[in-house]
Amino acid sequence: MKHNLHQEFNKLYNKEADNAYFSPGRVNLIGEHIDYNGGLVMPCAITFGTYLLTSPNEDGVFRFSSLNFTEKHEIPLQQHYEKEGNGWFNFPLGVIAHFLKDGHQLKGLDMLYYGDIPISSGLSSSASIEVVTAYALNDIFNGGYSKLDLVKLSKSVENNFIGVNSGIMDQFAVTFGEKNKALMLNCDTLDYQAVDSNLGDYILAIINTNKPRKLAESKYNERVQECKEALTALQKELNINHLCDIDADTFKKYEHLITNPVVLKRAKHVIEENDRVKLAAAALANNDLAEFGKLMYASHDSLRDLYEVSGIELDAVAEYSKTNPNVAGARMTGAGFGGCAIALVKGDAFDDYSKGVTEYYTNKIGYAPSVYSSLIGNGVGLLNVAVN
Repeated sequence: MKHNLHQEFNKLYNKEADNAYFSPGRVNLIGEHIDYNGGLVMPCAITFGTYLLTSPNEDGVFRFSSLNFTEKHEIPLQQHYEKEGNGWFNFPLGVIAHFLKDGHQLKGLDMLYYGDIPISSGLSSSASIEVVTAYALNDIFNGGYSKLDLVKLSKSVENNFIGVNSGIMDQFAVTFGEKNKALMLNCDTLDYQAVDSNLGDYILAIINTNKPRKLAESKYNERVQECKEALTALQKELNINHLCDIDADTFKKYEHLITNPVVLKRAKHVIEENDRVKLAAAALANNDLAEFGKLMYASHDSLRDLYEVSGIELDAVAEYSKTNPNVAGARMTGAGFGGCAIALVKGDAFDDYSKGVTEYYTNKIGYAPSVYSSLIGNGVGLLNVAVN
């Protein structure tokens, strides 16, 4: 579909697009449910995402179209906007509203979006739309924002305009992503390190369970509360602000302070997972994909047994992956209870893996997953070569 974007733009607006932009989706390679505990995550940008073509207009209106949705929207330039229903165009509209709130002078713009990220899969399609819009407006209207400013702006849109209480990892990963590098990010301080991640003969397989993620939000809030309870218990004897301020060895000495066995399991996952991120960064830097794969499996097992956020669908992907000799590692990624899993698969065996995991999953769950392949790609940017 993407190779027809310029033709579609011409057909829609009866003129050529001036600029083309791209913002990727993201996966979190390891480090799950620790961003709200002061810990480390390790996301990377993937090689599919959101394309945006733009051209200014003299009509003083913003026109939103997408090849993914039949719904189009046109709205006059004004100084203030509110969210309008649940339409997809609210994501770019929220970015425009933020630019105006910051005092920027905007003009009418015709926009065409196309995304090849599966919607509601947990691969950050919303962050991708927000960031590509913010980057484009910053470029077109000389906004003067830094990349970090664009990350914070996009997160603010997600939280305050859209009304979703998400962290900053998604917007950060799709903005700062680098080809063949994972980002070891402290979500608390926003300090990060780009870790060389040459996958060699391997590629990332992304397996969308195609299960609606209905439980994710309520269970997410529950886990946040359980982690606060664990922290409060540990603070009786430890001077810490976050669970991830201590390592697993220290935790063993003080875990007796947590008397609720469920809360103890939650804290154990968080602290051990934070240690796993550091070990994973070292493994990737040393090109030790076998060790990295073991850490992926250990992460999934912990999310299943200690944090209890996986579910039979995500577990089925991990179970099959362990039986396939062409897989170095696999794990659920994201909040859980549906969404996606990832696997590190030998590139020349991807088709066989895709077939095998689909068959295993379908037999066990009753419907098929969707399986995609990706490399580790770059973050948001202006497309040098026109999307033709």
